Amino acid sequence: MRNNKFQITNSKFLIPFLFLLCLTSCEREVHIKLAASPPQLVVQGAIENGQYPYVFLTSTIGFFSKVDLTTLQNSFIHGATITVSDGTNTNTLVEYSFDTGKNSKFYIYSIDTNNFAGAIMGQIGKYYTLTINYNGKTYTSVTKIPNPKGVDSLWFDIPTFKNDRTPDSAKQLFCNYTDPDTPGNYVRYLTKRNSENYYPSDIFSDEVVNGKVITDLDLYAGYDDSTNVKKDSLRYFYPGDTVTLKWCEIDKNVYKFWNTYNFAANSTGNPFSSPINVQSNISNGALGVWEGDGTVYRTIIVHH
Repeated sequence: MRNNKFQITNSKFLIPFLFLLCLTSCEREVHIKLAASPPQLVVQGAIENGQYPYVFLTSTIGFFSKVDLTTLQNSFIHGATITVSDGTNTNTLVEYSFDTGKNSKFYIYSIDTNNFAGAIMGQIGKYYTLTINYNGKTYTSVTKIPNPKGVDSLWFDIPTFKNDRTPDSAKQLFCNYTDPDTPGNYVRYLTKRNSENYYPSDIFSDEVVNGKVITDLDLYAGYDDSTNVKKDSLRYFYPGDTVTLKWCEIDKNVYKFWNTYNFAANSTGNPFSSPINVQSNISNGALGVWEGDGTVYRTIIVHH
């Protein structure tokens, strides 16, 4: 047998080598079975000034489940009794279906279209109570439609954080905003590009800037986050676009929901992020939000 010419002559190399060898020899596959959690009720409901209330009602989907249109369609909950009250009048919402155009249907609860005369419509300053009775349980939530301030002015300019991946024609939306001198003004804004849907962009609180004038506040375009297009181009607008800003004043509990929801969504897949529970404003263990929006709309065209 041939002599092995490789020799370890220094003990300081021996210990790490044996330790590494031990780790390698002890390697084994570990299979962890996660217990399936019972499905929970998920609520996405809103009422804004000048609009009727609506509620999407679904159940949670398993973490490892395949998510497609069929899965989403099957998650909708039917046959719930849902009421909305403004303290004087109470409406029982009716379930409607609409075709997505992709061989599936989505479902929504809203006012009875056969009885518009008694339908509740959102009014600034009012509180609205949502009550859901389903499967022997009752879930409730209360939200307020705050008085919206709106932005002072809007314009487009070169993006604040433009880099090599940002298209040359990209424009960012900016605004000046005077924050009311009363504390607790929470804002959520959405944007609409041409005939697209409104997509949420960001939220903020006035805890730091209460009563101050905020100049050159940079606003980003909301976008469909399920698309595969490069995000660097989706955050901005382009010459010829007609842009509508939906500026929503929300109450503190609604702000807490969206703040924790956005944090959880943005940290998905990050092993160094801290775990966080999304703070629902629905009682009895339901997930989601019942949201009152004090809304102001502004439309502006992007010029060259």
